[in-house]
Amino acid sequence: MRVAVQPAPFDPGAEVSAFTAGVRGAGAVVSFTGLVRDEGGRLSAMEIEHYPGMTETAISGIAAEAVARWSLADVLVIHRHGRLIPGEAIMMVATAAPHRGDAFAAAEFLMDYLKSRAPFWKKEIGADGAEWVAAKVSDEDALKRW
Repeated sequence: MRVAVQPAPFDPGAEVSAFTAGVRGAGAVVSFTGLVRDEGGRLSAMEIEHYPGMTETAISGIAAEAVARWSLADVLVIHRHGRLIPGEAIMMVATAAPHRGDAFAAAEFLMDYLKSRAPFWKKEIGADGAEWVAAKVSDEDALKRW
């Protein structure tokens, strides 16, 4: 299991290839990469803040829960912080399991957690100024299914 919270960009393809090469006993690998989204062409950048140590501990705990719950062979979570521009990869998860259903379910579980509970604070910056991103009801609803 690897959890990385980093300011540096990453190559999703290279990360999935390395993750897959290191997996033993799995029949399925599922990955998801999230990009900085610019809805309506108004976003110049997004700034993501976190508390080092606290964020990694929280994400590692939920990743360990996913491993136990779905009998995963391995998990990878990468999440960036700092200043990002639209189109950049902001995060990714990869899960490996003996069967695809568990790999997909665990990846969705991790994504729902990262979206609603991981301790990150996001600020959108545009021509009209900067604004902190508020929690969305839809993200909270998605987490309830787990």
